[in-house]
Amino acid sequence: MKEQRLSEITSARSHPVASRDDRYEYLTLTVAPREHVADARARVREHAEYGKWELTRSAVLYGGARRYVMRRRIIRVERTF
Repeated sequence: MKEQRLSEITSARSHPVASRDDRYEYLTLTVAPREHVADARARVREHAEYGKWELTRSAVLYGGARRYVMRRRIIRVERTF
């Protein structure tokens, strides 16, 4: 299973989902066809539960690979003093 995090705006511009909105950071999980779907679902569930990620898109690619795109909102904090 391969994870790719797209938090920088420059690298997110080439991503088809990330280029739409700069308020979110994106995480792409790519699962090979030889890996179990249950393991991929468990990984997506862990990211959603503990990392506050939400599933944006899932796709089955040619050859049987699966891709899950997750996002979470970037919280910008300004200094108060």
